[in-house]
Amino acid sequence: MIAPASAADSVVAAAPSFWDPARKLEKPDLSTIKQIRFLTEDDFPPFDFALPDGTIAGFNVDLARAICEELELSCTIQRRRWDTLVAALDENAGDAAIASFAITPEMRKKVDFTQPYYTTPGRFVVRKDSVLPGATPEALADRTIAVAADSAHEAYLRKFFPASTLATYPSAQQARTALKEGRAHAMFGDAISLAFWLNGADAADCCVFKDGPYADPAFFGDGVGVAVRRNNVALRRALDYALARVAQKGVYAELYLKYFPVGPY
Repeated sequence: MIAPASAADSVVAAAPSFWDPARKLEKPDLSTIKQIRFLTEDDFPPFDFALPDGTIAGFNVDLARAICEELELSCTIQRRRWDTLVAALDENAGDAAIASFAITPEMRKKVDFTQPYYTTPGRFVVRKDSVLPGATPEALADRTIAVAADSAHEAYLRKFFPASTLATYPSAQQARTALKEGRAHAMFGDAISLAFWLNGADAADCCVFKDGPYADPAFFGDGVGVAVRRNNVALRRALDYALARVAQKGVYAELYLKYFPVGPY
């Protein structure tokens, strides 16, 4: 389904909520959990990235530390290549992967997930000098939309924006550059990455969000969760508890606004 247009194209961030603030939480049994070995990557800012001194930082990293503090457990955070993380869990080289894994039916066959701690909707961005009245199929008919080739975002556009001209690029970065340079009327992509781009130097204050977000689980999944080995129920419950507590205490909102001053939602 296509989400309705927003009332305004605001870029003011507000932390989303994925947990019921009124729910009474019971701390799970942690007697079988002595420590948590988190796994992540270092090449997906602002979620995971390496600092000049080699240490790892980012939203996922800070959230993992907040989880450990809430559970009062010793934790380590190891970085690995993203495509090796599931195998590392299977081989017991780590306990939990906090690396922006989308919760999809295919991934559920490989790992178990906590509840989502953020979602990955699609959104349009346009140049600030754009005169487009909106980002609807009607407004973008016969207009050029830049998008990453062979992505869920391209598939979504082909289904719901059939009258638009799609300019596909090998990467989302190249699609964003095409919009910035005026080679497309709009660009459609991952709202999280776009929020980070809009707030960064590379965008050079060229562009803004337009309407949305567009959240169709068939295309964009059910959100992002922390992955654990299949049937590791005790750890999954502990992580779900910690995430909800971190949210109730306002720590999640602080971390979110630190890394996403331009809100993706």
